Amino acid sequence: MSKILIVESNTPEMNAVGGVAAGGFIRTILGARPATEISVASPYGAPLRRGLFDEVDGVIFSGSAVAWATDAPEAEGLRNAMEEAFAAERPVWGSCNGLQLAAVVLGGAVGASPKGHEVGLALDLALTEAGARHPMMAGRADGFAVPCVHRDEVQRLPEGAVLLAGNAHSPVQAMSYQKGGVDFWGTQYHPELAASDVGGYLERSIFEQKRHMKPDLMAADFDGDAAARLGAPVGALLLDTRACELLNWLDYVAAKSEAN
Repeated sequence: MSKILIVESNTPEMNAVGGVAAGGFIRTILGARPATEISVASPYGAPLRRGLFDEVDGVIFSGSAVAWATDAPEAEGLRNAMEEAFAAERPVWGSCNGLQLAAVVLGGAVGASPKGHEVGLALDLALTEAGARHPMMAGRADGFAVPCVHRDEVQRLPEGAVLLAGNAHSPVQAMSYQKGGVDFWGTQYHPELAASDVGGYLERSIFEQKRHMKPDLMAADFDGDAAARLGAPVGALLLDTRACELLNWLDYVAAKSEAN
């Protein structure tokens, strides 16, 4: 049984009104790998306890709905937490904000996508040559689709990072970095979220122009016609398929823990 720590990347104020970014991970991980032991920590609430990362097998940095980017002063505590996770040499996963956070911490750059928000599903995702060989992307083929919602994106990869997948909206949709004790896998899209999770976000005022997608997003996890209208290939939103990369990471963490 792996011990996984989820670093909650929304603020306590957001958590108090239902904005718990760790929730999607908890539901998906326990739905697919029910023996996993999960704990949650919140750097925006208070500095993390010393030695916390030494007590777990792997660390997840969640997405976030904060207004600031991962290179902003407000995100300093979150950056410090990721630096501590890397220093502990634990496998680290990042979704969306977590990917952008890793890019900044490791020396890359992020910014708002010139194409605006990518909301609903990230479509027509394509593997790079490195991605086709990487264990994170095992089970994927060009043209896949995964739930997503983001404004910012990685605009310059850190030196030493490996680009694994991209699409027309954001060239960096998945990357890994395994160098100098750092062991990071991450995606811009959200394999931990169901389509209905994303549909729920469309009530926010910033997504007013996207609300026409809500009925299909709320149904797409169980309705193939709704998924097809969103552009998803057949079966793309079934748990084991849409969470493919995250489940590959969990299996990697488990194997690495057993080897140690």
